Amino acid sequence: MRAAKGSFERSVDQPGRDTRFYLFHGEDVAQSRALARRLLEALGAAKFDVATAELKSNPAMLVDEAAAISLFGEARLIWIEPATNEISDAVEGLLSATNVENPVAAIAGKLSRGSGLLKLAEASPRALAFTSYLPDAQDAARMVVDLGRQVGLKISAAVAARIADSCGNDRAVASQEVAKLALYLGADPHSPRELEHDALDAVGAESAEGDFLRLADLALAGGVDELVEELGHLPRGGAEAIPVIRSLQRRLLMLAPLRAKIKPGERADAVMASMGKSLFWKDKAKVQKMLANWTAEDLATVAERAGRLERDLMRPRGRPDAGLPQRDALGEELIAIGRKARRR
Repeated sequence: MRAAKGSFERSVDQPGRDTRFYLFHGEDVAQSRALARRLLEALGAAKFDVATAELKSNPAMLVDEAAAISLFGEARLIWIEPATNEISDAVEGLLSATNVENPVAAIAGKLSRGSGLLKLAEASPRALAFTSYLPDAQDAARMVVDLGRQVGLKISAAVAARIADSCGNDRAVASQEVAKLALYLGADPHSPRELEHDALDAVGAESAEGDFLRLADLALAGGVDELVEELGHLPRGGAEAIPVIRSLQRRLLMLAPLRAKIKPGERADAVMASMGKSLFWKDKAKVQKMLANWTAEDLATVAERAGRLERDLMRPRGRPDAGLPQRDALGEELIAIGRKARRR
């Protein structure tokens, strides 16, 4: 069956014996994996890995493992990652088997609506399928708050939004970041601590070498002179190019839905006010300036160009001087963005 998030999470935390196959699929693989681990913990089971290639060549193996009783009687969760349509025959056998002792969790990436594996899971009352979508800014901030609570951190909406943004709304990265901050503050569930902006300034992901988001913001705000100066400080190796582009893409993902809410002729003030505390207070002025500088169509164009540049830079070039063109290509693109923003 196909499950909504709320009902699926209850099924994961309180698994029933009638469910023998759990399909976690979608773009957010980190979320899928986290849900599967919650299932593992709820079952009090040992993880038993089975490879997709083994099931492709021997589909009956899945039924055998699901029916097997452990030597010491402990529960097992059969874990398939990454799962693809190649395990469809094995899953079909599992769902029609007479006797199953051990449930199966399959973690897949994005599956098409025509996927045979997805159709099997959604059609069977003995299976549950859940799609893990990449979180938007608000969902990501709530995710960070939940992650903090698990390790003893009290995180406000503004601080959570800042962490989520610095981690690209990636659950796995955010989990590591929150754990690091809890260790820094000496927090744990029995002795919770308040997480403030000063702790992020001290050890947060944003304090890594090179302020990549700052370069993106200078371009989008039209600060060409300062941008040129900052680009001159980048190392010649070019290793920072991809992180800078991804910081630009994260900022664009935040700006695009906000800009779409602004009707022609209206100011950005109302939209900014609707953000409340979800936006770090130091960012409000520059974000408002960016919203005034860019139309929704132009933001989409910048996003398309940034994606193309990222793909180009990640292709092997096979030359010892590859780092220099990377830095130059990044600089040319950011300066072009900055000049367009300044002309507005």
